Amino acid sequence: MSKKNSSVNLKNGFKESKVLSEIFLNFKRKLDSLNKKKYLVAVSGGPDSLALVALAKAYSFYKNSKIYYVLVDHNIRKNSGKESIKVKKLLKKNKINLKILLNKKKIVKNVQAEARKSRYGILSNYCKKHKIKVLITAHNLEDQVETFFIRLSRGSGLKGLSSMKTITKLNSQVKLYRPLLDIKKTFLIKISKSVFGTYIKDPSNKNQKFLRTKIRKLKKHLESSGIKYDKIFKSISYLSISKNTLDGYFNKIFKELIKKKNKEILINFKKYSELGNDTKIALINECIKQIKKNYYDLRSKKVENLIKNLSKKKSKKWTLGGCIFIKKDGNICLKPEKS
Repeated sequence: MSKKNSSVNLKNGFKESKVLSEIFLNFKRKLDSLNKKKYLVAVSGGPDSLALVALAKAYSFYKNSKIYYVLVDHNIRKNSGKESIKVKKLLKKNKINLKILLNKKKIVKNVQAEARKSRYGILSNYCKKHKIKVLITAHNLEDQVETFFIRLSRGSGLKGLSSMKTITKLNSQVKLYRPLLDIKKTFLIKISKSVFGTYIKDPSNKNQKFLRTKIRKLKKHLESSGIKYDKIFKSISYLSISKNTLDGYFNKIFKELIKKKNKEILINFKKYSELGNDTKIALINECIKQIKKNYYDLRSKKVENLIKNLSKKKSKKWTLGGCIFIKKDGNICLKPEKS
């Protein structure tokens, strides 16, 4: 597709295709509801993120919002630097300025989780620097279902199985927004190809050592057996509604049991002991996130081990998630572990 035709495609909101036009209008309604002056779009070069770039650029013709586009190069793979430059040139043809940020932190283990953590940290800092309150990512329907299966395989409870929320707090200043969670990947590929003509294929998506890759391969077998992703997504939505109801209950519990003192959190041990296991897990995760400013919960198994230790009378000190837990004066005292 020529540069001229591509620009027209973006300016007219994909009106030449009914399906893509509906996707754009849905995207536009969602961003209109946020009504922010600035947005940061997380870019990778894959079809999902390029489709998000195209939708965001099209949106900029309708709304006077400043949109930033940033790609984080982790420099894990040999050709990642060249791929980043290729994406930058691809976007430049559509008058989209891509900023490439290099992750200087060396990642050697738990690669996907650590890369994700570093990426959100870098993007969050960029948001703060430019006074951007919303970071937009290209998570889609397939990502949502894959996340569901990953958490199911790890024995997650309701909170985990309700999967990703459309909007969440990345930290006190930045919100993470996922406007494409209800959009199938096939449509995003179509947008990416129609606007940019191509996209970057990440070889790690085929690496069988990653659990997400293994689960992704199950899709064809599941759907041929009558287990459709659309229906799984619908079930996830119902679980999310149930989780929201429980969140209201949990917030009430949190206020009753927790006291904050400087950089410490005190949990009333007597009231904590009366809680169910799921509520204890949620409580401990929330406390750790408030102290360490983490985005993701810890693995349930690690938290459950801590809960077992807290029930023992002899032991009085433990560490988890970069925090120290101490039992004293009828409380569980939680504070950051010295680095």
